[in-house]
Amino acid sequence: MNHALTAAAAGFGTGLSLIVAIGAQNAFVLRQGVRRDAVLAVVGICALSDALLIALGVGGVGAVVVAWPGALRAVGIVGGLFLLCYGVLAARRVIRPGTAGLSTEGEAAGSRRRAVLTCLAMTWLNPHVYLDTVFLLGSLAADRGALRWTFGLGAALASLCWFAALGFGARLLGRFLARPAAWRVLDGLVALTMPALGATLMTGA
Repeated sequence: MNHALTAAAAGFGTGLSLIVAIGAQNAFVLRQGVRRDAVLAVVGICALSDALLIALGVGGVGAVVVAWPGALRAVGIVGGLFLLCYGVLAARRVIRPGTAGLSTEGEAAGSRRRAVLTCLAMTWLNPHVYLDTVFLLGSLAADRGALRWTFGLGAALASLCWFAALGFGARLLGRFLARPAAWRVLDGLVALTMPALGATLMTGA
């Protein structure tokens, strides 16, 4: 039980570190939340899409590792290097922060159908989401062996919690996330956790 909780907590923390990043999808969810426009549909699409992609990553990478044990080393090295680079970029943003926070400005979705289509496009047409969920979380989950699905469940729960908080707590979070300093703090946390995860993945490969 303790090992399962540890794997789930690791998945939750890693998933949250990857999801909590300033970007078009988060800005869109925040805007919808501030306007109270199709919030449930948008949050549901984001969370369910992430859960599906994480499951594909955990199952796909896990299947490759089972079929070819040597793949774990290759995946670990590549994934570890990516995490190290991810942490370096976050550290760079801490040292040289941008001037803008997460803005809620922009045109309203106009209709539930338009909001849903926009959300689907921002989620499924973003190459970065596949790198984060399918490859990166999949490779980290594979390193957990028999507990890889528990790790994936933790990551999916992190996605649900983040998007729910962003959408339904938009009026409160919007004031915080609109400040560049807030993202500097978040980037600082990412800069601390990502290199450690990357080193663990590489040494364990």
